[in-house]
Parts: sequence; structure tokens; C-alpha cells
Amino acid sequence: MLKNFKKNIIKMFREFLVYHNKSLEFRAKLLTLMVASDNEITPCEDKLLKQIAHEIYDDNSERAELLIDTVYEYAIKIKTDNGLNFEHLIKLVERETSSVKKFSKKIDTDILRRFLDCIDDEDDKIFNERILEFLDTLKLEYGGEN
Repeated sequence: MLKNFKKNIIKMFREFLVYHNKSLEFRAKLLTLMVASDNEITPCEDKLLKQIAHEIYDDNSERAELLIDTVYEYAIKIKTDNGLNFEHLIKLVERETSSVKKFSKKIDTDILRRFLDCIDDEDDKIFNERILEFLDTLKLEYGGEN
């Protein structure tokens, strides 16, 4: 119970309590682009999300869990149309990448590409491939390398 309370406090005041909060949120937005394109996070995507979060923050499981929670928070906002939709999320990622150039280094399409294995529908797979191409373009445009 105390752990859930702490988690909720951190979630509410993430901007003030979490070191490099903007970086974590940017990563969460990238992951959300891959798992929320069809408004559902499948069990395969959930398992992969947890695995990737712990790979990104392999030395800090609390931060990895916070990343996972943030992805779910964004996905729920998209699904319930609660102040965020998918197109808006794409625009946010583009705006943040252009304004904070170091964020382009956080775009790892090789890691994000692993989510394609969780998609059965060909149209959804093509859509996610287009998202990856868009992210590669952002990385090239604002980071100078791919």
C-alpha cells in the first residue's frame, strides 16, 4: 500500500520529483507511439514494453517502472480522448525533437521496431512502419545521424 501511495505521489508531481523528467516523458511518448496506434496495448506489447523499459534503465528499476506507467498514462489519454490524441502526440514528439536537439539521440528505431513483431494486421504494421520512418526522419533532421 505504501508503494502504491509513493507511486501515485511521484506520478502527480513527476515534473518536480523526477530527475530529467522531460527526457523520461519524451521516451514515454516514443514508446506510446508504437503501442497506442490501435488504441490497445496487447499482452505482447505490454511484455515488450516492460522488457524495453528495463533495458533503457537497466540500472534503475524504479525509473523503468515510472517509464512504463507514463506510457500507460499517455495511452489511456489517447484511448479516452482525454486531452491527447494520436496526431497530437506525433506533433508533440516533432516539436520536442526540434526544440531539444539532444532528444533526437533518444530516438532508437531499432528498439521501437521490435514492436512490429506484436502486430498481426498488415495495415497496422504498415502504419507503424510509417511512424518509424517519421522518427528516423526526425532523428536525421535534428540529430544529424541515424
